[in-house]
Amino acid sequence: MVRQFKRQREIPKQPRKVRKQLYNFPLHLRRKLLTAPVSDEIKEKYGIKRIPVRKGDTVLIVRGQYAGVEDKVIRVDLKKVRIYVKGVTRKRVDGTEVHVPIHPSKVVITKLDLSDPLRKAVIERKAGATGG
Repeated sequence: MVRQFKRQREIPKQPRKVRKQLYNFPLHLRRKLLTAPVSDEIKEKYGIKRIPVRKGDTVLIVRGQYAGVEDKVIRVDLKKVRIYVKGVTRKRVDGTEVHVPIHPSKVVITKLDLSDPLRKAVIERKAGATGG
């Protein structure tokens, strides 16, 4: 008798299995986890609601201790799913300044870095899909 397999993978419901799946996510799919909402001006101009954060974008932090800070993204960490903003630092015990990691869901993109033509194409494609 031939064994039948399911065609689609089931999405787990148990929190521990969801967490395990997130921790073992491949890096090319973690890029989607770095998605952040865009400001109202960008929504009107480009017709998009959210886009993955990139190095060079200007973001406004809206939650947490550093809420209200607006500066450029200097580093994006796919492994930790965090971004590092230029003006957001803290002092270590030995006196050195270190950048504080911020989750991308806690920021709003206020200015896009459009130096990459592929990113422009993505924005046009997303705007066309939403009817903007």
